[in-house]
Amino acid sequence: MRILVTGEKSYVGINLNKWLSQWHHLYEIDFISLKDDKWKSLDFSNYDVLFHVAALVHKKEQQDMEGLYYKVNRDLTVELANKAKKEGIKQFIFMSSISVYGLDGDINKNVIIDNNTPCVPSSLYGKSKLEAEIQINKLHDENFKIAIVRAPMIYGANCPGNYSRLRKIALKTPIFPSIVNQRSMIFIDNLSEFIRLLIEGNSDGVFFPQNKEYINTAELVQLIANQNSKKVISLKSLSYVVKLIGKEKKIVNKVFGNLVIDSSLSEHFEFEYCIADLPKSIEICEKNYKNRC
Repeated sequence: MRILVTGEKSYVGINLNKWLSQWHHLYEIDFISLKDDKWKSLDFSNYDVLFHVAALVHKKEQQDMEGLYYKVNRDLTVELANKAKKEGIKQFIFMSSISVYGLDGDINKNVIIDNNTPCVPSSLYGKSKLEAEIQINKLHDENFKIAIVRAPMIYGANCPGNYSRLRKIALKTPIFPSIVNQRSMIFIDNLSEFIRLLIEGNSDGVFFPQNKEYINTAELVQLIANQNSKKVISLKSLSYVVKLIGKEKKIVNKVFGNLVIDSSLSEHFEFEYCIADLPKSIEICEKNYKNRC
């Protein structure tokens, strides 16, 4: 099985390559950069699957960046998919995001994505991803399968984003707010196995991979601290302060707010792709951090 991955430095793509190396006799992965037009001259007919990961991701969005978001996340995706279909690729896997729903976590109420949740993206990132989904779905047919992956927050060793920030907190602070919340996340190895199963099944549709269990931020910090022989005390008194701040501060809701995908949306392959539960995944993450240091 020959797989072409966009984004030479993409965290998801690099880790998929590592994961599939266990079956090196079954899978062959090549990477291409989309930063220039060289990819347009590449012969896609040599590949079975195109896994499109490269994107313009969340930044401090400004209105004058709208054109760039649509050019990279929508137009380039459609151009890739057209070339892939024309040259005989059988499956196009598009790495999208739950940002297409436009929902943020909320510290004071439950926020759940289910079958009835409308896609009303609020960011340029979410809007451009959703438009890309709509456009490439028009290309779907029996010989060209489209698989759209709407992933929640991805975490793993050396992963950019919230996990790295929480790790820094866990290693530095002796106290942390004891707040009960729930968030959908997915460990990078679980996601890699999910992508492998999509490829094996030549699957199409919209998919919502996530860990079997929802994650509590305070528990996550405790697990990271424990793996590094650090002690963090959870204080309920701090939770009241954080909840008050959360009404005004978006960043607090991002860390402590509730935002989950209904588990019924994620039961494709009956969660067989979840090879590590939360404690085991944190053990693997922190071991890999230590090995790198």
